[in-house]
Amino acid sequence: MSTRDADDRREYYRIEDTIALEFHPLKQGETADASGADSASQLFSLLSELHLMDFESQHLLRHIHERDRTLAGYLKVINKRIDLLGQALAQSLLRDIGPARQVTLSEGGISFCSAQPLEPGTHLAIKMVLMPQALGMLLRAVVVHNQLREDGQFEIGTEFEALTDAQRQLLARHILQKQAQQRRQARERSSPSS
Repeated sequence: MSTRDADDRREYYRIEDTIALEFHPLKQGETADASGADSASQLFSLLSELHLMDFESQHLLRHIHERDRTLAGYLKVINKRIDLLGQALAQSLLRDIGPARQVTLSEGGISFCSAQPLEPGTHLAIKMVLMPQALGMLLRAVVVHNQLREDGQFEIGTEFEALTDAQRQLLARHILQKQAQQRRQARERSSPSS
């Protein structure tokens, strides 16, 4: 294991997860959000922005709640309505992205299997939908390793590039929620039946 791999393992906690994932190599100078001009890609970008805006506005809602609980209650209802619209949009986009697949996810990157190899140093546009909240994220990553597996698939390891603080925090929150869910399920399995 290289020093960089060891540092990554200490810096970020990794989880095994099942998510909808689509990726494709970027051409020189191409950005992740400009990589797809079709309407599905534009809708996915809007969904991603919706989640980022929701996350970034949470502190404002807390401040409003301290001053005016009625207004804060109303804004929470509006926010739930917008979330429902976002989930409906995400469900329709899931058909375009394809079936969910197993990945290893951290705040630093994502590892997944692919039928085709990707050379280290290749820049990727990654669309992923994190479940169950249907959180759509459009990210840029670079391939750091590519290993052939016994089943003929290639394990692709990537590192995210230029994440905003909001994107990193959304990933961290998803990872923490997934960990809590896994612990709860482990406790339920180990506790005696009543």
